[in-house]
Amino acid sequence: MQKVTEEIARWIDQARQGDESAYRELYRLFRSPVVRVLESFSSLDRDEVEDVVQETFTRAFKALPRLKANGAFESWLLSIARNRALSHLERRSTGDRARQELTWSEPESSDMLPEAFHAEVDGSVVRELIAALPEGPEKETVTLFYVEGELTAREIAERMGVGKSAVTMRLERFRARVKRELLVRLARARWE
Repeated sequence: MQKVTEEIARWIDQARQGDESAYRELYRLFRSPVVRVLESFSSLDRDEVEDVVQETFTRAFKALPRLKANGAFESWLLSIARNRALSHLERRSTGDRARQELTWSEPESSDMLPEAFHAEVDGSVVRELIAALPEGPEKETVTLFYVEGELTAREIAERMGVGKSAVTMRLERFRARVKRELLVRLARARWE
């Protein structure tokens, strides 16, 4: 742990006041310890570590006015990093469980309709669901990914100024929504 020098304490005080150069300096000084903590979570890959680093500093800088003692800055920051990593892993685990629960296998009966027809029907469902989304980050994300289709999740994250994990979660939520809608429509079609 770094000793909080007068200079670091000054950076912390200036960051509390919203000084951008103080944010940059604190990021430069404390990024390495944050990365070391996050790398101790072996299940985080390099991209996830970078996403959690960004989440950590964003959260810390927003909460900085509530930090009571400058001397506690580093341990407080590392605590935020650990909590962010645990939250990230929990969200990933929840997403994995949801995908497993939504896993559905095709019935073995033969289908008289050509595969291209199903693709068109699925595509129209996707377009309907995108159109029905409220304006906001989720709709912008799925539009960039599915409608425009030229950007990767990482490129979308950079364009929107968020972490890749945020984009990935939005896309996963949307895919789950599409899958549920297709299952509902299939069930309706079977009962009609």
